[in-house]
Amino acid sequence: MNEDINVLALVKGRERYIFLYEDSQRAEALRTLGRFASNPELSFTWYDAAVLSQKVRNSTPASTPMMNVTPRRINLPQASDE
Repeated sequence: MNEDINVLALVKGRERYIFLYEDSQRAEALRTLGRFASNPELSFTWYDAAVLSQKVRNSTPASTPMMNVTPRRINLPQASDE
């Protein structure tokens, strides 16, 4: 079975946090957000984890049709663009 991949992205200054997960991995994605927030070496905060967790919980499963949604392409700068 081919599942869609969900993408969560957070940009904090020059840092980029990008999380990819399938619908069946939602619980693991939430645990990962908590692990990142509890890591003092990262700028990823508990507030960041709370906001992204809400997005995970509220996201529509791939099997549910989405109405009036236009896909968007996100262009992130490459390391050589600095």
